Amino acid sequence: MNKISNSHEDYLEAMVMLGASTKQSVRPVDVASKMGVSKASVNKAISVLREKGYLNQPYYGDITLTQKGEDYGRKVLERHKVLTAFLHDVLGIDAKTAEEEACMMEHAISDESFEKWMDYVYKICPAGKLASVE
Repeated sequence: MNKISNSHEDYLEAMVMLGASTKQSVRPVDVASKMGVSKASVNKAISVLREKGYLNQPYYGDITLTQKGEDYGRKVLERHKVLTAFLHDVLGIDAKTAEEEACMMEHAISDESFEKWMDYVYKICPAGKLASVE
């Protein structure tokens, strides 16, 4: 996956969490609420993500993701869930800290390293140990 800024990854992840896809739209105000940012910040991010081909938005309308945006957002969300589950369920780190640290880690790890880490984790983790991954 070609890297975009951590902030823009967070926007795509939040949109996917809210149900955005190539067919399902989300409102910018809901993205702002989910992320705890202003509507102006969301509009600025939308502009950049639209230019890069990650989403579509008619003039001040609802947001739909392009296939590229949906795939990217789902990948970031998967990393977040798996990293959070590992930190919390396997290592026993408290949920709040695991969530915060997984958010930092999801942006830093390369695709290749993440895939190798996943292979390793699923070999060493007993079935069901990553319980919080849906």
